Amino acid sequence: MLDVIKIIDKLKGVLDNESDKKVFDKDVSFALNITQANFATIKQRNKIPFSNILDFCAIKKISINWLFYGQDPSSLIDSTDKYWIKYFPTVSVSAGGGAYDGDDDYEKLEVPPYFTNMLGGVDNVKNIEAINVTGDSMEPTLNSGNIIFLDKTKYDLSKDGIYAFVNENGLFVKRIQKRIDGKLDVISDNKEYPMQIVKKEEINILGKIVGSFGSIF
Repeated sequence: MLDVIKIIDKLKGVLDNESDKKVFDKDVSFALNITQANFATIKQRNKIPFSNILDFCAIKKISINWLFYGQDPSSLIDSTDKYWIKYFPTVSVSAGGGAYDGDDDYEKLEVPPYFTNMLGGVDNVKNIEAINVTGDSMEPTLNSGNIIFLDKTKYDLSKDGIYAFVNENGLFVKRIQKRIDGKLDVISDNKEYPMQIVKKEEINILGKIVGSFGSIF
């Protein structure tokens, strides 16, 4: 399990190399664009703000493999070009709205070789893209701030599961199950949200969620 305290200490080290003053938690929260109150909650709950950290790493040109897993960046030279996926930091799903065309405004997200199995294997990494979750409609399976991994080759609903899709109201991630009558049950794991029944042609499936920084059930 990743330890948020250890990751914060590494971030402090990065900032410390850029400053002649001692670095405190407030400096890290500012660098991550997180309020000090939310930052304190994050530390208390050991909840890692992946999206903010990935943005920080992109700006500072830091290897996330080093930050999260302690890998020597030099050991990634042979694999970086082979194991990376498109990450769209400005794209959010679940609460609706936004847009996602899979072409622009992406960053390269390095993927450790041992992480590729979750994404369908080395040969399938090229089909994976990463986007953000916002809102609480899929809690406790997916929490706001999670980064989810989308397999764009799995869009035919051959199996029930969690899918990202677009409809006339925006961009969503929901659990989808096929009905005997050919329609689809669109389910929010948060039971406070009602299930919807839609026709297959009413939604455009972008792909199946195959993993996350968090759990998929």
